[in-house]
Amino acid sequence: MNNESPTAAPANAAGATSVSEVRVERRTDGNFADTPTPRLSWTVRSTAGGWWQAGAEVRLDGGQAGERVARLDTDESRFVAWPFDPLLPHARHTLEVRVTGADGATSPWSDPVTVRAVFLAGGEWAAPFVGLADTAHAGEPATPGLLRTELDLDDDIARATLYASAHGVYQVEINGQDVDDAVLKPGWTAYQHRLVHEATDVTALLRSGANAVGVRLAGGWWTERYGFHGAARPFYGEQPAVAVQLHVELADGTTRVLTTGPGWRGAATGVVVASGIYAGERIDARRTAPGWSRPGFDDSSWPAVRVDAGADGSAAVPEPAIAEPVRRVDEIAVRDVITTPSGRTVLDFGQNLVGRLRVRVTGERGQVVTLRHAEVLEHGELGVRPLRAAEATDHLVLSGGHDVFEPEFTFHGFRYAEVDGWLGELDLAAARAAITAVVISSDMRRTGWFDSSDDRVNRLHENVVWGMRGNFVSLPTDCPQRDERLGWTGDIQVFGPTASYLFDSDAFLASWLRDVAAEQAARDGVCPIVVPMVLPFGDKPAAAWGDAATVVPTTLLERFADRRALAEQYPSMRAWADALLDVAGDRLLWEGMFQFGDWLDPDAPPDDPAGAKADPDIVASAYLVRALQLVTAAARELGDEAGADTYGDLAERARQAWVREYTTPSGRIVSDAQTAYALAIVFGLVDDATRAAMGDRLAWLVRRAGYRIGTGFVGTPIIQDALTDTGHADVAARLLLQTGVPSWLYAVTMGATTIWERWDSMLPDGDINPGEMTSFNHYAFGAVADWLHRTVAGLAPESPGYRKLRIAPVPIVGLDRASTRYETGYGPAEAGWAARDGQIVVRAVVPPNTTAVVVLPGGVSGGVGDQIQVGSGEHEWTVPDPRAQAEQRPVTLGSTLGEIADDAEAYEVVLSAVDALSADGSSSLRSLKDWTDQRVLRDELVRLPAVAVERLQAALDELNAGRQPAPVR
Repeated sequence: MNNESPTAAPANAAGATSVSEVRVERRTDGNFADTPTPRLSWTVRSTAGGWWQAGAEVRLDGGQAGERVARLDTDESRFVAWPFDPLLPHARHTLEVRVTGADGATSPWSDPVTVRAVFLAGGEWAAPFVGLADTAHAGEPATPGLLRTELDLDDDIARATLYASAHGVYQVEINGQDVDDAVLKPGWTAYQHRLVHEATDVTALLRSGANAVGVRLAGGWWTERYGFHGAARPFYGEQPAVAVQLHVELADGTTRVLTTGPGWRGAATGVVVASGIYAGERIDARRTAPGWSRPGFDDSSWPAVRVDAGADGSAAVPEPAIAEPVRRVDEIAVRDVITTPSGRTVLDFGQNLVGRLRVRVTGERGQVVTLRHAEVLEHGELGVRPLRAAEATDHLVLSGGHDVFEPEFTFHGFRYAEVDGWLGELDLAAARAAITAVVISSDMRRTGWFDSSDDRVNRLHENVVWGMRGNFVSLPTDCPQRDERLGWTGDIQVFGPTASYLFDSDAFLASWLRDVAAEQAARDGVCPIVVPMVLPFGDKPAAAWGDAATVVPTTLLERFADRRALAEQYPSMRAWADALLDVAGDRLLWEGMFQFGDWLDPDAPPDDPAGAKADPDIVASAYLVRALQLVTAAARELGDEAGADTYGDLAERARQAWVREYTTPSGRIVSDAQTAYALAIVFGLVDDATRAAMGDRLAWLVRRAGYRIGTGFVGTPIIQDALTDTGHADVAARLLLQTGVPSWLYAVTMGATTIWERWDSMLPDGDINPGEMTSFNHYAFGAVADWLHRTVAGLAPESPGYRKLRIAPVPIVGLDRASTRYETGYGPAEAGWAARDGQIVVRAVVPPNTTAVVVLPGGVSGGVGDQIQVGSGEHEWTVPDPRAQAEQRPVTLGSTLGEIADDAEAYEVVLSAVDALSADGSSSLRSLKDWTDQRVLRDELVRLPAVAVERLQAALDELNAGRQPAPVR
């Protein structure tokens, strides 16, 4: 390889080609057709470099009567239109694909996959919702219980499908066995507008003769109380209900349909005595009903069920679930057993997670074991204040024999669990044998990884992964532990790109967007602050929150090429933009309304998280422009040229209004804050010359802050892009690798295993932030991971769905290497770099049936202009290392604070020395906001005693001595 100019590794020789991962629609856990014309996708594996698809064949029911083959003249292999007649309800088919490359060679047929139609015909849903007629505790809401019925089948079963949904959470048993491994079914949607049903193959659970169908039912999100500051109230209902529709096709060709109805019976019995999402669960192992879901059980003492509603229009008719359900996705063992200062026993699982505990225990009958959950310890005790009104406590009542407990209809966000009432000693060996943390999440496929030479950055990325996993439980929540756990639109608006890389979240987010559209339709186009909307406030437009209506559909197009989601949401996108135009008026400025603004700016007081440096009107009016830009782009993508012209004109007029109102001719913004400049740069609000000036000002502001972050929810996801895109990757690097508070790595140094809600959710002295709102699992600030993937490692979509990749790594000072891997819809892609002997080695893997544009570090190119075009295969280039190495100059008491801030090693030496010399912290420089060249270190030490200054001088002398070159001998 030539070390002076880029050289590419030779393309792979011709090789074998095969087709795998044939899928219909979006879900990754099976081929479920939720529409009569599902889209098809497949992945090509080929050892031939530069492989490109010239055509494909799709075979339906191969080898069977009625086999059909469709020949497709297309090079696309992602979301290909259904090539056959529309599917019928309840249909099942096998599907195979083979492809022909541009070289004329044809692959073998893929392995056949079974495609199941999971939708019902119009008017076919007939099951009413039923619940317990009598509750165990009069006047108390959400009584859990069991419901059942029996069914005689007089012939062999050919095929059987269970369709079920609930106002609450449930599981179905048939003949004593759970129908699947999903939990918290059917999940949380905007229940009054939209319900989803499962469509589970239960053929193997039924038999000719007598059968029993049973349902375990609890309130879940349906009966939860929502609200804050003591004003929580029920929103949907006070008692849960379930609707079940069982379709059985018999061997003789007839069909039997069993539905819930007045013939069912139910009782407030079973082991679950009480259950709540926030409260936790009380499980009494003495309350058994052996055989209750098997034929022949005596239910004569059980009352007939309460019938709520059904196909009479008094309840939303369920639609097929388009996203993966919640499942148990992992298990974690106890890492440590802690005895707190007050003498309590606390289990540490070493990872902040979302789920519940599985407990194996033998003890006296009636003995109660209590489990209380929390994310952190505060001075050695369980830190429960951030839970607010959420009890997050499970009570386990022992049967007297060997019991296995696992709460079913609740979940907790926790790393630590306090155990009370345990019989005998609970040391580490006993705890590991008896208690396991069960992790739950919507069961999305992991698709994105990142690695670097810095373990702290790797831990940060892993914290982002865990934060997403814990907050993607049926819908994208803000946090999983306190009395909230709501679908805050602002959080997912900023985190959507990161989420779309780490996991295949297309189905998950497309499902949630249907709720967004439904809630908007009920509010004249306004996207509320949470979806589902269950709060008594938040119906007015809020910038960056309601913008989820335009940003998330755009993300699904960009990352997954999901044009169907974009088309479905286009009316919702327009409705949001129109709602903003109504409040902006003729000035096209969004001003004077309540805004969250740059929420949780690190300088905002603990009791005023909206008190940011960036003016909320500047933020809101920038988002008005952004909404109009995104609607314009969606209109063009979907062929609505009139819409594109209308909204494009409005976007340009609003942009000009923003510039006139909030900027100066020299490129300053009236809110001289990091977030304001990041918005202007990333949202394209200013011309190129002004953009460059604003990039310089942003870099100066970051340097003045001592390379510490100064942004909240709005600025944090985009500040690194704003810096990098304006030529300040060195500043972005310092910002990433900062460990002082506030910074991304501060939480890592404090032992965090998820992303915190506040930059200082825990203070350096171990106190939990005094604000009323503090969470240790909030993914919004973890949106920086998208920059790690796209920019530091250098893998981004150049066209929708990564059909064309952009390989453009930006090596940063402080890292020796960085790499990322992403499972695109076309196969695995990789990008990364490593520094070796003054060179940067860039490596990329481009999947078959895609191409890539490559921009090498330092602007070195072997292609046209600054870009190289490559096809599929493995590629490698070597270029000179473009990173400027800062000169290490002597540091003295006369050095300026700006000079010290620029010298990362000196910066840490000075801060650490002053911390050590100032016992009460009153003279600490860590909170200093002005690290400029106009301030001198000596002048900042006036409150330190003379002996302390002498010791600081000694620390500087030691630093300088270590930098002197070794003498020549």
